[in-house]
Amino acid sequence: MAARVLRPLPRLKPFNRLQVILQHLKMSKQTDSTAEVLLEKRGGAGIITLNRPKVLNALTLSMIQQIYPQIKTWEQDPETFLIIIKGTGGKAFCAGGDIRAIADAGKVGGRLARDFFREEYILNNAIGTCKKPYVALIDGITMGGGVGLSVHGHFRVATEKTLFAMPETAIGLFPDVGGGYFLPRLSGKIGYYLALTGFRLKGRDVLKAGIATHFVESEKLPALEKDLIALKSPSTENIADLLNSYHVKSKVDQEKEFVLDEHMEKINSLFSANSMEEIVKKLKQDGSPFAIKQLETINKMSPTSLKMTLRQLREGASMSLQDVLMMEYRLSQACMRGHDFYEGVRAGAIFSDYI
Repeated sequence: MAARVLRPLPRLKPFNRLQVILQHLKMSKQTDSTAEVLLEKRGGAGIITLNRPKVLNALTLSMIQQIYPQIKTWEQDPETFLIIIKGTGGKAFCAGGDIRAIADAGKVGGRLARDFFREEYILNNAIGTCKKPYVALIDGITMGGGVGLSVHGHFRVATEKTLFAMPETAIGLFPDVGGGYFLPRLSGKIGYYLALTGFRLKGRDVLKAGIATHFVESEKLPALEKDLIALKSPSTENIADLLNSYHVKSKVDQEKEFVLDEHMEKINSLFSANSMEEIVKKLKQDGSPFAIKQLETINKMSPTSLKMTLRQLREGASMSLQDVLMMEYRLSQACMRGHDFYEGVRAGAIFSDYI
């Protein structure tokens, strides 16, 4: 009897080998070029590649559910020293969440309208609290959900192709993904202006507004990525030094004035009001071409979204990222119960320019 009991023990070794093979197969499936998101380890770097180029790498729930546990795994792995996130296709880093799918689910009371926002915000918080240096290469369109995947990390590298915006007030939403945390912390009232008008910043202006930490020419990103991967046991300082070395060599638009420079005084004054009614009143009283243009833009937005956004930023200015995300989750569900969001998506207010 004893011999029979002991006989299976040597089989554990081949079984272990099988487990290792299955684990490798699982990883190779994740790096399959048709997957929505590619997760791979190269050198000391964990690399996340958003891989839906035909829809500007718009974020799905399934992508979030793959990225979150992988970040948590790399965070605990002593052999992973940094995390890099990027997009494929050359047009976009990530143009936002898959709002059409969310709207379709919300209309019929589907779970996606709850699950997407909840899991997306949990991921945003994980990025904001990540113990490993997190480098987002925000080359191309970076809006909404794409901002949430980048802005809370340690480093954000913009290029001349970066197009940043938080255009949610146009579709009955609000600048979520932690917008209530980072926007009011930008200099002056620029965050309030970007949130309420959906103004688009391009290229080096994304850096000058304080959203990106570095600027590197798009064509230099593969070399930068290679150098980041080649770093041996790097600290946050080593990574910053490498990014700085690329940044100082980037000459594109170096002499160009910040696009909002001439308007900053007006932005700081006009967008410091405590209510939307007061902002509109101030814009009307100002009467300058800039003020009139802002009025025209604001008139196209959802009035509910504008009021919600102003309150969100004013409250978020003194809250932690986690508390802001909890507040934003409640707001997102209120929007799902309203009608402005569904009308905004039906009108194709955001992506129609690009897809």
